[in-house]
Amino acid sequence: MPKLLAILNVIAWSGFWAFGYLAISANPADTGQMTIAAILAATGGALGLWCYFKLVRHSEATGYAKKGLRADRSHLEREYNEENS
Repeated sequence: MPKLLAILNVIAWSGFWAFGYLAISANPADTGQMTIAAILAATGGALGLWCYFKLVRHSEATGYAKKGLRADRSHLEREYNEENS
């Protein structure tokens, strides 16, 4: 599954850059081509981000990358219970 996500990630980012360039360099009079290219670029960017975040989660879960820094929020529940008791 991670290999499939990695391949999809590369393809999505390639589509983002290719269609993004087409959207930017399109003739302003041809709004149809510009709109379709912009939609495909946005789709490629969104899919690329989604795949990237999935790959990051997988690498953290398998131990390949260290876990991200997370705030310890356990004191919040204790404080809430003390205020309401």
